[in-house]
Amino acid sequence: MSSFNNRVFGCVVIKSINSNYNADFTHQPRTLPDGTVYATDKALKYSVRNYLRNAFSDENIFYFKTLSEEMQPRTLDETYESIFTKYEDIKGKDAESKLRKSVLKNLLTCLDVRLFGGTYAGKTNLSIHGPVQITHGIDRYGLGQIYSEQIMSPFRNPGKNNEDSTMTTLGTQSKLSEGHYVHGFSVNPHTIADHVALSEGTPLQTSDIEKLKAGLSRGVTFYDSAAKSGSENELMLWVQLKNGSMAVLPSFVELVKVNADKSIDLSAISEIVAREHIAAQIEKIELVYDKTATNVLGIPAGAIISDINQ
Repeated sequence: MSSFNNRVFGCVVIKSINSNYNADFTHQPRTLPDGTVYATDKALKYSVRNYLRNAFSDENIFYFKTLSEEMQPRTLDETYESIFTKYEDIKGKDAESKLRKSVLKNLLTCLDVRLFGGTYAGKTNLSIHGPVQITHGIDRYGLGQIYSEQIMSPFRNPGKNNEDSTMTTLGTQSKLSEGHYVHGFSVNPHTIADHVALSEGTPLQTSDIEKLKAGLSRGVTFYDSAAKSGSENELMLWVQLKNGSMAVLPSFVELVKVNADKSIDLSAISEIVAREHIAAQIEKIELVYDKTATNVLGIPAGAIISDINQ
């Protein structure tokens, strides 16, 4: 195993056609106060975790709902013990500190913790700042419309005692006609360096990064629920800096332009990464998309292009 030490900047574009990529608690697509459609970072993280859990069954994914034998969602402590058996019985001086290190070391064996970190408030308390940070996704297309439609359940509502009690239940579902959500992301492996050193835990690995790329490129398409049917991964851009580089790039979200003809324009990003003082610190640029389904303009010079379906 080899540790991954490079910092990365990038973005993921999610295409949503007659779909509800990330609903609010009223089941409507989420909107900002100005009406812009958006999705939380959790929507993409959940899809990535779900993909990793299914595609790499040998990896432990900690922050994901699982059920007990009684068909109840497990608590945090129950989840921990289902993966690592019982908490280590530590007594005597510095017992709390030793327990924290023991729990931290175990948590760092989980792929999603090494990637995204997490807050742990169980038998002990921990806060792990994950190397991978994802922004909210903003719809950069802006021409889609939110609409609602009635749906019918095959069952009546047993609680009704009026003349409608013989009727089956009606419901409503809301969708966005079309959206192209852009999530920005960054990777900084050094954020967990202290946690790894203190617990003698597992650092971020090169193999973890390859799995992350797969999740960011395929996770939403793979998670094909009824509400999210029609939402799929469209593009991933990965800008990897040289080891030791301290360069800082702006968020790519506002730099990605989605035109009325649905082409994706990366020209603003290409202009930034082509600047001499920035280009000198870039190790590689990767672009993942389907050339048949997506038209990408302004591709950064020297980008390694691969098919999102591979």
